Amino acid sequence: MKALGSAHSGTLAWLVQRGTAWILAIVLPLLLLRVALAVPVDHAGWQALFAPVWVRLGWVFAALALALHAWVGMRDILMDYVRPLAVRLLLDVCVLAVLVASVAGLIAALWRPA
Repeated sequence: MKALGSAHSGTLAWLVQRGTAWILAIVLPLLLLRVALAVPVDHAGWQALFAPVWVRLGWVFAALALALHAWVGMRDILMDYVRPLAVRLLLDVCVLAVLVASVAGLIAALWRPA
């Protein structure tokens, strides 16, 4: 028997996937356009590109949306195709660790003193 309220857990995952997809569809082209227009060719150019706080926050926001989008997708795939609970939980933890480390690495790189 399903727990009370579990019948709608797929709806929340679907909404999160669609919401993060919209965020990525709006934010990433703007950020990539900024990179394309700046055309940084050396280290100083890249530092200047990421100097404004709004650019760094935009990349962090996009990375968080991408990580959340990936997490929901991978969680659904693992729930559907990996039956042994211990293996599925191990893979869940591994995926989550990679996503958290990736976002943390981006944040550390963007806010590292020049």
